[in-house]
Amino acid sequence: MTPENLQQFIRVLDDEKQLHRVRAEVDPRLEITEIVDRVSKAGGPALLFENVRGSDYPVLINAFGSYRRMELALGDQSPAQIAARVEKQLHLRPPGDFKEKIRMLFSLKEMADILPKKTKRAPCQQNMATSGPLLDSLPVLTCWPEDGGPFITLPLVATKDPETGIQNLGMYRMHKYDNTSTGMHWQYNKDGARHFRKYRERKEKMPVAVALGGSPAVTYAATAPLPPEIDELMFAGFAASRPVSVVKAKTVDLLVPAESDFVLEGYVDPGESRIEGPFGDHTGFYSPADVYPVFRVTCITWRDNPVYPATVVGKPPMEDCYMAKATERIFLPMLQMLVPEIVDMELPMEGVFHNCALISIDKTYSGQAKKTINALWGLGQMASTKFIAVFDKDVDLRDSPTVVWKLLNNVDPRRDVLMSEGPLDALDHSAPYPDYGGKMGIDATRKTRQEGMGRDWPEEITMDAATMEKVTQRWKEYGF
Repeated sequence: MTPENLQQFIRVLDDEKQLHRVRAEVDPRLEITEIVDRVSKAGGPALLFENVRGSDYPVLINAFGSYRRMELALGDQSPAQIAARVEKQLHLRPPGDFKEKIRMLFSLKEMADILPKKTKRAPCQQNMATSGPLLDSLPVLTCWPEDGGPFITLPLVATKDPETGIQNLGMYRMHKYDNTSTGMHWQYNKDGARHFRKYRERKEKMPVAVALGGSPAVTYAATAPLPPEIDELMFAGFAASRPVSVVKAKTVDLLVPAESDFVLEGYVDPGESRIEGPFGDHTGFYSPADVYPVFRVTCITWRDNPVYPATVVGKPPMEDCYMAKATERIFLPMLQMLVPEIVDMELPMEGVFHNCALISIDKTYSGQAKKTINALWGLGQMASTKFIAVFDKDVDLRDSPTVVWKLLNNVDPRRDVLMSEGPLDALDHSAPYPDYGGKMGIDATRKTRQEGMGRDWPEEITMDAATMEKVTQRWKEYGF
């Protein structure tokens, strides 16, 4: 079964020998980050810091930082298994556009089994405070030397569209300013920012609730690239094969995961903003300070014996890379429904998931690779991908030497490179303008005459099957 809360997840990690407990006192300013960075880069375990200076609460970190731990977070399922379930649902009946394809996942008879279940009593509301130490009670990390301050790095931010009433659960870093306020880093294309703009037009304060901890499946769902109409809590129920329990927040009209360890309640005033950052980001560079809305905390609730969840981002690979790899696998069937020639996709960790996409296709006609590139640049989060390289279906995209070999040998720069411009990820520091810059598509497939190949494409060198089998059978005779 999928862990319902962090306490269960910690027990699972312990049983699987995927957890290391640190009992020595550690400083949440920089020291934890340096420990985590070394462990993460070495492929080490999740870490539970039990004695954090200045706080009564332990810190769980690197909990998602391996392929195996991602499987455990999702109920001992691989992302490929969840992707197979997604694909099965998508093929039950012919859907229309992209939104309908995804909406179809949640419009079948099993919807009742994945819809969030409301409860009146919840662990996350066993304790409550509206004054005294609020944010100051939490072991919020200062991760890197030039960070603007401490940051809450694994928050589940609940907001509501004031027109439709549809909730969203997103993950946006939160720069802690003081005991009762943080920055709210809503990038321009995020659902939280879309909701905020509507409240600003209405000149109304925006209610916000921030959950910390709880079910690891819910934490993952908050990072997933879902359309605005799809509830992340419902997607978490689908991924976990059981519904998420939710409860109405104490002081704002929002539903929050009942098994959360902490819930911060408050509001964002459209008339208030402040410098947020800098922040050592997942690109491996500091993202610059800029003006963002301010979140005012008016209430905090928490469960008995809570654990504070955190993550550290920086030069890859780090914990967030494994979460993004799960998204790559789980959402591939949806991408294939929209662009059916796609066979596989690889988002290299070094490309920090928005800078580079490697795609293989079943090429059946001239120009298909460039058609695929343009199609991907028109889709959701793929629209901000800076480099897209397309290969034939027989290329293993995870075989880096072969990928580089094909890229360097199959491409004529004048004929096969497609230059464009458009939206980019807000964290792309190489772009000439914020959120906007150049893009490159590369056709690394075999070329046809119609694509400008003025001579026959050569045959790739391969040994005949009979000789390969003969050598395999006699391998020991050769003394190897």
